[in-house]
Amino acid sequence: MKLWDKGFSTDKKIDIFTVGNDRELDLILAKYDVIGNIAHAKMLHKIGLLTSEEIKNLEVELNAILKTIEAGEFVIEDSFEDVHSKVEHMLTEKLGDTGKKIHTARSRNDQVLVDVHLYLKDALIEINDGVDELFDLLIQLAEQYKNVLLPGYTHLQVAMPSSFGMWFSAYAETLIDDIYFLKAAYKVADQNPLGSAAGYGSSFPIDRDETTKLLDFETLKYNSVAAQMGRGKLEKSVSFGLSSVAATLAKMSMDICLYMSQNFNFISFPDELTTGSSIMPHKKNPDVFELIRGKCNKLQALPMEFTMITNNLPSGYHRDLQLLKEGLIPSFSTLKACLEMLTYSLKNIKVREDIVEEDKYLYLFSVEVVNELVQNGTPFRDAYKIVGKDINEGNFNPDKKVKHTHKGSVGNLCLDEIVAKKNKA
Repeated sequence: MKLWDKGFSTDKKIDIFTVGNDRELDLILAKYDVIGNIAHAKMLHKIGLLTSEEIKNLEVELNAILKTIEAGEFVIEDSFEDVHSKVEHMLTEKLGDTGKKIHTARSRNDQVLVDVHLYLKDALIEINDGVDELFDLLIQLAEQYKNVLLPGYTHLQVAMPSSFGMWFSAYAETLIDDIYFLKAAYKVADQNPLGSAAGYGSSFPIDRDETTKLLDFETLKYNSVAAQMGRGKLEKSVSFGLSSVAATLAKMSMDICLYMSQNFNFISFPDELTTGSSIMPHKKNPDVFELIRGKCNKLQALPMEFTMITNNLPSGYHRDLQLLKEGLIPSFSTLKACLEMLTYSLKNIKVREDIVEEDKYLYLFSVEVVNELVQNGTPFRDAYKIVGKDINEGNFNPDKKVKHTHKGSVGNLCLDEIVAKKNKA
């Protein structure tokens, strides 16, 4: 069944090509399609296009369909093009002509739009919850290990003292930037496109404020053409939020892979969180973190993918837009899994506490000695040369205590301020 069926059949190859994997993806949107149908039906009743009996029957059947979806029993057979045609068929099968009225004053275009908007609002909240959990853990680990020194690197060369507290809280604060992107994406999603029909409105006297209220949108997407043009822009806005989180996870996973290696040996994890080699019995491979890195790098390609699909489309609907779902919907389950796995693994991290005692990290403290000379009255350039000469002649023997006090330094991590900033975000 197709909502645009005019009594003739489409070539089978064309049908397979145009439908693609829409049925599979629409199973995820099915709940939101029914919720949108309920709101639309209530609005049609309010403006007199459905009788009291009709709206009562439609609500009963739509809620029954919603229960089958929530129970995992809802199926979109190959005979249906998408979730919209399946739901309408089920209503018509039960209610006859009343079921056929559900599409009044609506197009599949705004039906898809409202489904995607509603889905993205929920999906973004889930990702934000995962970010919250990881943030809280990172702050906890930062507090726990704030006094354990960690070599800092520039150009992958030993540079200056850092700490595990600084490392953990750096990623925590970076997640706040990601929350800003997620919040912006949510703002874009929180606009009601329902009632824009095929992108040019309707001659029916529909009440769009009513559906905005019923569907709990913050505002309307007032202009019908703007609502239709939101398809693609919405997905791209969301992709920037997802890719921002993904970039943070990928970078931290790379750090972990380095720090776990024998050449660094800064951290370790229980054997059950690593994998082995088929021929090398000593191996403890960071497969979890490598996969997080790889999956998150794929997610960072989403904004470009969506840009390439949409950047030369004029206003109005085009079938190209269907392809956005293929990248968008699976990306949420991927990022959610990465967040869960990183959080789960970090709860079991083992931090080595004597790293800087190794001779190869002796020069970590060169800047500390230079700065101490400067504070005692030596001009900076002279102090720099004095310490450089001691290093070259093998006479460098620093005090390995770090005395940083400014905000955001090893000695003043500002964890409370970071938490307050995150709560505000």
